[in-house]
Amino acid sequence: MSKKGILIVNLGTPDKPETKEVRAYLKRFLGDHRVIDTNRCIWLPVLHGIILRTRPKKSAALYRQIWQDSGSPLLIYTKAQAEQLQQKFPDQVVRYAMSYSQPLIPEVLKEMHDLGVTDLTIIPLYPQYSRTTTAPIFDEVAKFYLKAEVIPTVHFIQSFYDEPLYIEALAQQINQILSEKKIDKIVFSYHGVPVSYIAKGDHYLEHCQQTTQAVMEKVGDHPFISTFQSKFGPAEWLTPATDQTLKDLPKQGDKSILIITPGFVSDCLETIEEIEQENYSYFMDNGGKEFHYIHPFNDDPIFVDILAKLIEKNN
Repeated sequence: MSKKGILIVNLGTPDKPETKEVRAYLKRFLGDHRVIDTNRCIWLPVLHGIILRTRPKKSAALYRQIWQDSGSPLLIYTKAQAEQLQQKFPDQVVRYAMSYSQPLIPEVLKEMHDLGVTDLTIIPLYPQYSRTTTAPIFDEVAKFYLKAEVIPTVHFIQSFYDEPLYIEALAQQINQILSEKKIDKIVFSYHGVPVSYIAKGDHYLEHCQQTTQAVMEKVGDHPFISTFQSKFGPAEWLTPATDQTLKDLPKQGDKSILIITPGFVSDCLETIEEIEQENYSYFMDNGGKEFHYIHPFNDDPIFVDILAKLIEKNN
């Protein structure tokens, strides 16, 4: 008899906003060849000799700014999404996992195997596919079942950037603000990736462009721009950069902006600290007047409806 399961997966977060825990998290994250594809002989000495000695302390200070009483926002909201999904699918085993922190993917897959799951839907919580986010999840799943005696039927949802309910939800969020405020420009900010990854075939840029286009078709004729945030390292990354764009917009006459981050489904360091604090300051310090930010879905039931729709379509 078939027993169904659902696994949602996000990136991960340090266990605590302290240097030791941040170092352990970054070691896993930045040590993945999918994330940084530089030759291991070059990259690993840099990672262990320089980055893991300096970056964790700085990052820990930033994490402390966003940490809540019950922990990391990313973990809090991912748990909430899984709990809501369990309520929607009471007859299925619903779990969540993280690529680079607890609970790790292999541990959760083991639990689901022990519970007798024979039909498993896996949803990486990234609307736009990238080799840096979605692919590592597939790697872990494939590795887990590599020598398994019994493999469940697996439905792996690579992306959902074109899911109508997802597009509609983003458009409604934007239209709500536009109905209340005078906005000079809408800014779509996606997480950046190195240009070289796109050149090698990563569909990420294409998915981001199609997301923006689909949303704006529903929003209508209004000035907008797509940008990319969170650049790391010396390599060439996708442009225009969110931070530079927000410094430039007031000088171009766009003093009231609405910014949205469609690639994030839960608040995290990149949305709270980077967008709402750092980039807010760039915009206001350069002559901006009104900065409106639409948070990710977090625990909004509409996101669970989106996940449910994906599950129904793939089963």
